[in-house]
Amino acid sequence: MSSSPQGQETKKRGGKLVPALCNIIGTLILLGVIGFYLPITLAHARGYEVYNIVSGSMEPEIPVGSVIYVETLRPEDVAEGDIIAFHGGDSVIAHRVVKNRVGEGEFITKGDANAENDMNPVGYQELIGRVCLHYPVVGGLLEVCTSSIGKLYLICFAACGAMLNILAGRLRNR
Repeated sequence: MSSSPQGQETKKRGGKLVPALCNIIGTLILLGVIGFYLPITLAHARGYEVYNIVSGSMEPEIPVGSVIYVETLRPEDVAEGDIIAFHGGDSVIAHRVVKNRVGEGEFITKGDANAENDMNPVGYQELIGRVCLHYPVVGGLLEVCTSSIGKLYLICFAACGAMLNILAGRLRNR
């Protein structure tokens, strides 16, 4: 029994499927990692700071687990009703401006979910900027992926994607 050209053609076609799948999966993994970090990188490139919301003081406007994009601006340009991010001890807080006291160089702020204004005024020197965008749920993912272990996992994930693409190239050359 001799092997037919038709049998070799089938073998070649089947031999192209595995490299193609490796290439597709590897590329999707790499695009996923890039796609996850792209909004953060572009935000920093455009001058925004990015923070994760961990308390419910601004609910329902900004739910826990949201990510906020903060633009810098002069304290005098902050209007009543704006949501600002500011340093509050060791953390960053996002609350709504009730009053901008330009003469005293401070803001009176309040979380939307809080009944009363914040006890202490926010000095101009504590201002980070105005919250211009917020996206629910993304903050939780951001927190995980920007931690040391999260970065390590994403690097390993990207390396797996690259290795799958290399494997696809080697399988094609066989």
